[in-house]
Amino acid sequence: MNRSLAGKPGIREQHLLRRKHNPLFDDKQSDVSNADLARARLDDGVEMDSFMNNFQLLVQKAVDLKPNTPSETILEIKQELDRSYQQACALPGDQEHIKSAIKKLLMHIMQAIRVGAGNDAYAKQQLEDEETARKLHFELQELPLVAALTHPHSPIAEDELIPSLLSEPSETLTRTLQLFDENQIAAILSGAQALLQQRDPQRALTDAWQGLKLIETCHRDMQRDSALATNG
Repeated sequence: MNRSLAGKPGIREQHLLRRKHNPLFDDKQSDVSNADLARARLDDGVEMDSFMNNFQLLVQKAVDLKPNTPSETILEIKQELDRSYQQACALPGDQEHIKSAIKKLLMHIMQAIRVGAGNDAYAKQQLEDEETARKLHFELQELPLVAALTHPHSPIAEDELIPSLLSEPSETLTRTLQLFDENQIAAILSGAQALLQQRDPQRALTDAWQGLKLIETCHRDMQRDSALATNG
């Protein structure tokens, strides 16, 4: 697999590498030049510079929190930290130190919120559920395709979603599909079937066809769960 000279590519360069010479994409999409990659690398770098500046300000805001800080301010900073983790996963290079710092700041903020909840059992359960959801969200963001798809300015166009999913390795495709609801998965499945029949009727792209099977399984499982929920 191609890699940026700086290490892990950012989401823009990475998506161009995904498209380059990839038969699942059309000719225009798969025709990626070195100049295209250079521009994407530059854009990823610009985002990283902007992120670092904003993150320093956010860290200072979190460090300056006082015991009497209004809860609205605390919640706003917590949300900003959540978004920062998601954005850090989309940046080029190794951002583990940034992500580790975000987790530590969130841990301190959550501890303060727990103290404020006192002995309220319902509030405590809500906080536990939030932490569980955040852990899953952060784990999914570590997947490059997920980071690209959930980015506010995703480089993946609507007509590039299905070939991007079918280009994903099996071990990460199943987890990536967690982003979508049952109706979305149904549409993805229909589109993936049509795309592969059009682009690879001889079934030479075995990994892509295996991906289609995983999408079919995901759709079938969602239908089963919906039926159980309705009948239960």
